Amino acid sequence: MISDKIRDILNEQINKEFYSAYLYLSMSAYFSEIGLFGFSNWAKVQSKEEIDHGMVLFEYVLGRNSQIHLAQITTPTFDMSSPLAVFEQIYKHERSITAALDSVAVMTEDECDLATRNFIDNYLREQIEEEASVSRIISKLKAFGEEKSALYLIDRELQSREYTQSCFL
Repeated sequence: MISDKIRDILNEQINKEFYSAYLYLSMSAYFSEIGLFGFSNWAKVQSKEEIDHGMVLFEYVLGRNSQIHLAQITTPTFDMSSPLAVFEQIYKHERSITAALDSVAVMTEDECDLATRNFIDNYLREQIEEEASVSRIISKLKAFGEEKSALYLIDRELQSREYTQSCFL
C-alpha cells in the first residue's frame, strides 16, 4: 500500500497524462485542418503514448492496493498561429510534465517509498526523450521558417512516426 500523499500525487499525474493525450489529440485535429497530415500524425501518436503513460500509472496505483480518483479533464487551448507556435507550446507543456514528475520523485523520497521512486524514474527518462524530440522539431521549424518546401519535408518526416506501446508497460 502506498501512502495517501503518494496516492494523491499519482492520481494528479494520471490526470495530467490524460490531459496531455487530449491536448495532443486537439493539436492533431488542428494540423489536419490546415493540411499538415504528418504533423497531425505526430500529435496523434503522441496522444496514444500519453494514454499509455496514464494507464501505466493507473495500473501501478491499483497494483499497490490503492484507490484511483479520476478528475475532470479540462479543455485544451493553444496558440494556433503556426506549426512553430504549436511546437513551442508542446515543449513548454512537456517541461511542465517533467516538473510534475520531479515533484512526484521528491515526494517518494520524502515518504521513503523507494518502489514508487524506482517506478517514476521510467517516466523521468521518457521525459528526457520527449523534450529532446520536440526540441529537434522546433530547431528545424526555426531554421527553415515559413519556407513551404521545407515545411512539406518536415511534414513528410513526421508522417513516418509510428505508434509503439510504451517500453515500461
